[in-house]
Amino acid sequence: MQPVTRFAPSPTGRLHLGHAVSALTAHDFARARDGAFLLRIEDIDPGRSRTVFVDAILEDLLWLGLEWDDEIVYQSERRDLYAAALERLKAQGLVYPCFCTRADIAASVAAPHGPDGPVYPGTCRGLAQPDLARPHAWRLEVEKARAQAGALIWRDHDVDVTAAPEAFGDVVLARKDAPASYHLAVTVDDAAQGVTDIVRGRDLFASTHVHRLLQALLGLPTPDYHHHELLSGADGTRLAKRQNAPTIASLRDAGADPAALVAALRRGEYPAGYSIAEA
Repeated sequence: MQPVTRFAPSPTGRLHLGHAVSALTAHDFARARDGAFLLRIEDIDPGRSRTVFVDAILEDLLWLGLEWDDEIVYQSERRDLYAAALERLKAQGLVYPCFCTRADIAASVAAPHGPDGPVYPGTCRGLAQPDLARPHAWRLEVEKARAQAGALIWRDHDVDVTAAPEAFGDVVLARKDAPASYHLAVTVDDAAQGVTDIVRGRDLFASTHVHRLLQALLGLPTPDYHHHELLSGADGTRLAKRQNAPTIASLRDAGADPAALVAALRRGEYPAGYSIAEA
């Protein structure tokens, strides 16, 4: 079977060199195996997504010489798919409404720290008569879901990994201001698009534990995973939009040769000031 990979950025800022490495790695994985490379715009968060950044993503990828197959998929146009998946989980009795704010959770002494921050202490789990007229999120009851799904594994670089989603606690699957969380949307989309190999940064390795559980609950196939190393900047900090990492646009504006840049990245060589981030 020919592989299908994807690059799935969020249009919440300009792409940086770490994004270029991720897109190039996914692109080359597919092309080396006569497969398909897809582009998905993860614009499910209306409060942060901007059209101007969608245009910038396309500009950056084309400048790098990366071309994708098929039409671009936009998460904002796939709300019905996410709603249907959520309804399936509701029908299984695995989700519940949550009325807590982030501040409520952060203030709870019963909220240990997990991969995504404070773990939800289960305050709204088991409410007898929740008032759904109030703003609320929908959470997955992970322990119950885990018991129903049984033992789960996924493969990363051809090594079996045992799924342990309990570390995340009861994750949010939908919010009052967004029809699906990252976890639910990406799991549904990868299956719907026939993605066979997920090539992405190791900062998302932990999230795969949750995605594997959702795949089992929704009866979806499990792709092979290939989490790659991340880049850091001159200060040693991992590149991130929220920390205003230097952008691909800034390299272009500085006169960088895209062909030479891509060739160097393929050799594992980076511009001055960039290096592999420490684990």
